[in-house]
Amino acid sequence: DICRCSADGTRNMCNFTLKENGTAPEMKNTVYTLVFGSVMVLGLPLNAMSLWILLRRHSLNSPSAVFMVNLAISDLLLVISLPMRVYFYATGTWPLDSMACIWITMIFRNNIRSSAIFITFISMDRLLAVVFPLRSRHLRTSSNAWRAVMFIWVFVLVMNIPESVFFKRFLDNNNVTTCFEFQAPIKSPLKYFQSILVFTMLAVNIVCTALVSWTLNRRLNESARIRNNVNVMLIFAMNLMMFTIFFFPISVVFMVENWRSYLMPLLCLASVNCCLDPLLYYFSFDGFWKRQEDVDTSLARE
Repeated sequence: DICRCSADGTRNMCNFTLKENGTAPEMKNTVYTLVFGSVMVLGLPLNAMSLWILLRRHSLNSPSAVFMVNLAISDLLLVISLPMRVYFYATGTWPLDSMACIWITMIFRNNIRSSAIFITFISMDRLLAVVFPLRSRHLRTSSNAWRAVMFIWVFVLVMNIPESVFFKRFLDNNNVTTCFEFQAPIKSPLKYFQSILVFTMLAVNIVCTALVSWTLNRRLNESARIRNNVNVMLIFAMNLMMFTIFFFPISVVFMVENWRSYLMPLLCLASVNCCLDPLLYYFSFDGFWKRQEDVDTSLARE
């Protein structure tokens, strides 16, 4: 994806032409257009409906609901940014300035980071409710959840600052650049930070699910144990799929020597996560409350 930028003294306008070894990669661009377009068409109604149902039926009285609402918002931001990607790969031109390209790139990266963190916080909330139902009551409040959410968004946005500065300098200092395929400097820790972040979130999810499963096996009766083990393992499988298929590959691609050839397919793959998140947090929300009731009932009997 090659972009030639010309400055007129007041603004930089980029006319993008898609080239690969001197020829237009029409097949690849068609695939990218179809994938991003499909994600946009499916993701917008799914996440808008999810957000509406969460706010209307579950309000914001529980930590899980707070995290899920923000997960839906993160996915909606990604979906809203996709029309420009669809236009770019469908027409081979970019009608906006370089800053618009940077912002759209940042929105995509923010979705990967914030989604991974929100999903992990949902798992941690489930862990506290099931494994430490009494001791965690003062922690599992909506006010504490909102504090965590504010920290997450600030953390994600702060990560944008050095990346945006680098991308802007790169665009200003080069007549030939790329859109949606930026790479941090080779020695920059940013190349490794996101992969470490996602890997850490994955490890936390695995530990949370293992502890919850062990607690349910120990405390519940046989019939409840079978039912809840199925629910827990299904949620674990969904979380593992989200991280290993959608989040982790796109986070480590920049450490690969020939990263450019893998980037766009992985970006297409990563964008699909916003269509599957509604299934994840709806199932987690219902299963979570059922498990909490089962555990509380079991503890009362003991």
